[in-house]
Amino acid sequence: MTKGQAQKLLERSIGPDAEFRSDQWEAIDALVNERERLLLVQRTGWGKSSVYFIATKLLRAQGAGPTLIISPLLALMRNQIEDAEQQLGLDAWTINSNNTDEWDDAKQRVLDGDCDVLLISPERLAKPEFRENILAEMEDEIGLLVIDEAHCISDWGHDFRPDYRRIKRILQDLPSHIPVAATTATANDRVIDDVTTQVPDLRVIRGDLMRDSLRIQTVEMDSRARRLAWLAENLGELPGSGIVYCLTTDEVEMVAKWLTQRGFSAKHYHGGMDGDVRSEREDQLLANEVDALVATNALGMGFNKPDLGWVVHFQRPPNLIRYYQEIGRAGRGLDEAYAVLLSGEEDDRIAEYFIEEAFPAPEDFETVLATIEESDAPLYKYEVLKRANVSWKAASK
Repeated sequence: MTKGQAQKLLERSIGPDAEFRSDQWEAIDALVNERERLLLVQRTGWGKSSVYFIATKLLRAQGAGPTLIISPLLALMRNQIEDAEQQLGLDAWTINSNNTDEWDDAKQRVLDGDCDVLLISPERLAKPEFRENILAEMEDEIGLLVIDEAHCISDWGHDFRPDYRRIKRILQDLPSHIPVAATTATANDRVIDDVTTQVPDLRVIRGDLMRDSLRIQTVEMDSRARRLAWLAENLGELPGSGIVYCLTTDEVEMVAKWLTQRGFSAKHYHGGMDGDVRSEREDQLLANEVDALVATNALGMGFNKPDLGWVVHFQRPPNLIRYYQEIGRAGRGLDEAYAVLLSGEEDDRIAEYFIEEAFPAPEDFETVLATIEESDAPLYKYEVLKRANVSWKAASK
């Protein structure tokens, strides 16, 4: 496979004037020609999905099996399915909790060898039916394994998910000549070390995480009322549509209502809403049918709107990595976009509450995690608690 072949696919997916960004061709070459295992640590908007979709197209042309993508969010799955099909003509399917009516068709496409890309959530790996009826059938045929948002593997990561640890079992059974692409934009050195320990033989390709298009500003405001007034006075001056991030669902609904009352087209978005409603509101933002989507971090990894003009934080996020990730939604395809942090008096209080309420004691966390890892079969919650000797209250955190 030559760079010229990959370049033609890039132009087909992006446009006739498209050029590879730094490290993109190196990554595709390593996956397709060298069959390496990579950890791509690159900024949001760099084009990680372009790398593994172009690699998939080239590997399939060589007779390789389908690409299995493990991805943490439904929003990410929806965007990637559309990109794979529309840009490169890949036959892409997903198996998740919101599309049970498509499972049989997806399974049949996999078994018939017609599926180019299968996207699943890490939680799907815990389901015996999926492992026995689909994963077992395709395990020997995987052409490329993609671990999207790979920082979720690490318990030092800002969005650690225990089910991501099950990926290690797939890797143990995966032949050494099958390439692997683990991707992230939000991994520090400690997380990278942890991921490379758990996924052996990874070569790290790490790029510049700065985004030149972003204009970043912090505005100190000591009251919620002043921040609401700032939104009403300034959102109309910001380019295009954007996202207002809040820390709690109550704040999300309140701010969306306030903006609507002030004449803006604003919708709220959080994890407690029905999946179909969330999808509809994502589509409204993508189509610029709303001025603002007011959201918790449920609208996070993988949401891709190249012309998103701005991101405003109504409160300070709990950590720098989450802040970096969320402002990275803006300006992916623009020369200039804005990220404004409205820092208020309740920031520290809310952060302390989340820390106290959201996290168990470290020893309880390690014990529960070890119990899950040691089990060959899925466990009900009461079984985990009994084996780990951890209280229901502690585990509920």
